[in-house]
Order: sequence, then C-alpha cells, then structure tokens
Amino acid sequence: MSTPATVHQTKWWSGGKSPFNLEYGKLMMWYFLMSDAFTFGAFLISYGTIRFSQNFWPDPNVVFSAFPGAGHTQLPLAFVSVMTFILIISSVTMVMAVHAGHKGDKKGVIKWLVWTIIGGLAFLGCQAWEWHHMITGAYPTLIDGKIELIGQTMAANPWGEVATAADVTKALSNSSVETLAALAHQTGATESHSQLLGMSAEELIAKINTAELHVREKGPVAFGGYFFGITGFHGFHVFSGVIINIVMLIMTQKNVFQNRGHYLMIEKAGLYWHFVDLVWVFVFLCFYLI
Repeated sequence: MSTPATVHQTKWWSGGKSPFNLEYGKLMMWYFLMSDAFTFGAFLISYGTIRFSQNFWPDPNVVFSAFPGAGHTQLPLAFVSVMTFILIISSVTMVMAVHAGHKGDKKGVIKWLVWTIIGGLAFLGCQAWEWHHMITGAYPTLIDGKIELIGQTMAANPWGEVATAADVTKALSNSSVETLAALAHQTGATESHSQLLGMSAEELIAKINTAELHVREKGPVAFGGYFFGITGFHGFHVFSGVIINIVMLIMTQKNVFQNRGHYLMIEKAGLYWHFVDLVWVFVFLCFYLI
C-alpha cells in the first residue's frame, strides 16, 4: 500500500523585507497614483476624442487671454503660465521638505512645507479667479445685430468668425452711449470710463476693437464641460494635497516623526504632490496649448 505524498507549504514572504525593496506605505501610494493616473488618462482621452471630432473649437489664444486687473490684455496664456510657475515652484519646495526630512531637520521640514502649502493655496486662488472669469462671461459676441457678453458655459459657442467693422457699425447704430462706452472699455479702449462717456456714438464705435468681437456660430458645447470637469478634478487633487501637507506640518510640529526616527510620511506626501504637478502638465497641454 503506497504512502500518500506529503504536501509542503512554502512561505515565500515572511513579512520581513518586502520583495519590492520598498516600504509598504510607499508601495501603496504608488498603487494609488497609478490608478489615479488611469482616471486622468481616461478623462483626457475622452476630451481628445471630442476635440478632434469637431470642425470648430475655441481658440485658447482668445479664451485664455485675460489677466487679473488688466482684462483681455492680448497676452495669450500669460495667466496660466503664472499658475504653472507657481505649481512648479511648490514642487521644488516639496523636494526641499523631503530632503530636510532625510536629514532629520525638523525646522527645514516645517519651513519648506509652509512654502509648499502657500504655493498650493496660491494656485487654487488663481484657478478660482479663472473660473469666475469664465463663468461670468467676458466675451463680446455679435448675435443677430446685437452685442452680447457670452460666458463659456452658454449653450452656443461664443467664438465664431471675427466681426467686421461694418457688422459692428450696423449692430451698434441704435445703441446708447453707455452701452457703447461699456463695450469700448470691454474690448480694450485705453480711455477711462468717464472719458468714454464724454465721446460721441461715432467716436465710441470707432474705438471698439473689432478683433475682440466674434459672430457666434453653432458649435460644440463640450469645451466648457470638459474644461470645468477636468480642471476641477485636478483642483480637487491640489486641495487634497494642501490638506495633506497641513496635516504633515502639524505632525512635524508635534514631533510625531521625530519620535518615530524617520520622515517617511513626508516622502509619501511628496509623491502625491509631484503627481499633481505632473498631471497639470498634461492638462495644460490639452486645454491651453492645443
């Protein structure tokens, strides 16, 4: 009678050193960031599919030409470049915080975390201004002989062909001086509001910059949805990163990491912050450059 074979159980990992040679929490952060990258990738692929299936799309040089306090300054992408610079600098300060943590420098960690938090809040403030500017509507548009200010969220596309001087003259022939003065100021007239009100209707019409006026055409309404959806999703990540960094700052001040003998949590928070910065590069490319 044969003896039954003995099955030997081999324990491949006893729970000591990770086979990936990584600390467990850092490995889990990488897994999370990878799944989050898939989510952003799906959003951007969906945006690209719609973007390149349309015959007409808003020109980013026109849409993103405004600057706080200066209106439409005809400096395309100037403001979003400031936003990008702020986010990149905050990534540098996060690197410095992680580096200070490796050296066990508590004061250095606190200093650089504070600067990173300030950078994140500044970026969110810039994004809030941009959203407000887009939603409230700051684009003069010629529609059926009337001038209207159309926001990005309207159901029709505000960026059609540039209106001609004849179109503008015809559309504004019966407009009041107040309306003409407001439109002249809106389209870049350098005179003050009181100076504009002192001009005649003919002078004001001549002052109106037709390059700022567009004849509205039927077009895709998806731009606004994708823009607010994806930049909002990224903004939520920045906000979450700021909250995480604030928690890290409080824990550092209370000597939590000092007592543990390491600052690995700062490094994990740094991975998340760098991921947020990297995603912004792709958002910037898709919405602001293409």
